Amino acid sequence: MSEKAIFLDRDDTLIEDPGYISSPEQVQLLPGVATALIELKALGYKLVVVTNQSAVARGIVTEQVLGKIHNRLKQLLAEKSAFLDRIYYCPYHPDGVVAKYRQESDFRKPNPGMLLKAAEEMDIDLGQSWCVGNSGSDVEAGLRAGCKTILIDLPSHQQQLKPGDPRPDYKAINIKEVVNIIKKHHRSSAEVELQTQSEPAAQAEPVEQDTEQIPEAVEPVSQGAEQTPEVIESVSHTEEQQPESALQKPQTQPEEQEITGEGTEKLLNNIIKQLTNMQRTDMFGEFSIMRLIAGIIQIIVLFCLLISIWFLISPSRQDSLVFIALGFAMVLQLMSLTFYIMHGRK
Repeated sequence: MSEKAIFLDRDDTLIEDPGYISSPEQVQLLPGVATALIELKALGYKLVVVTNQSAVARGIVTEQVLGKIHNRLKQLLAEKSAFLDRIYYCPYHPDGVVAKYRQESDFRKPNPGMLLKAAEEMDIDLGQSWCVGNSGSDVEAGLRAGCKTILIDLPSHQQQLKPGDPRPDYKAINIKEVVNIIKKHHRSSAEVELQTQSEPAAQAEPVEQDTEQIPEAVEPVSQGAEQTPEVIESVSHTEEQQPESALQKPQTQPEEQEITGEGTEKLLNNIIKQLTNMQRTDMFGEFSIMRLIAGIIQIIVLFCLLISIWFLISPSRQDSLVFIALGFAMVLQLMSLTFYIMHGRK
């Protein structure tokens, strides 16, 4: 059975591109590259780098130095437990200064030569493979080879596609989004496969059957369902194992939600009733008749004090001694009554 692969451009896809890299010390991985390669490998893909390296034809680097640069790339990835299966490069360019490499080549992207050679040497099914890069030449090479294509359109760079360039199947802003796109494609492919497996069984089932014959017609469907987990497991060990638990939860969650909803509604009703009763109690406590009487008595006490003072300063003071005594008695009595009422109210 043929393998499937991810064909990756090198500069501004896996490593930073300062221009023409001429030494291994210039190699720096882009953020998230190692993790992305690990996830793509887990999906069952071969990881193949296909890169134009006209720096060789231009005399900037030799093939020996280019080999060291690629060894440095492999080393940086290996330190993060990520690995490439193979690296293909094209050293040719028609404007090169080195005569050996100054020529047109089918291996130079946008020609699909490197992808076709890798498919032949590594037994790769190009129809199940992807080509990922940051330029129109990467997209065109992938389409001409029969691969699905993803253009990494970096926000820090201007649009890489020219008006006449072919359109990619997908666009991504970095390698992390590339992984998400491929995972999403796998999930949709798995769903389509499940539907195609179930539809033939449903079409083959007769319209009228005896109840005793139903198990025989249903059995092929269950066998197909038993085979589907193998396909799903090969897609992803992390995300594709979730649908089983996700399918089981909806069976129990509605009942729990209904019970919780009824209990919550009852609790809220009880709280509202208690708050209403408390408000009514406080309302009557603030405007009670006893407090109103106490207030009236206080007014009477004040009135009696004023009368008593009036008698004290009156010219006929001797005739009003009895009234003064009675006035003070009334004041004391009313004050005592007021304190008694207030104490009883507390």
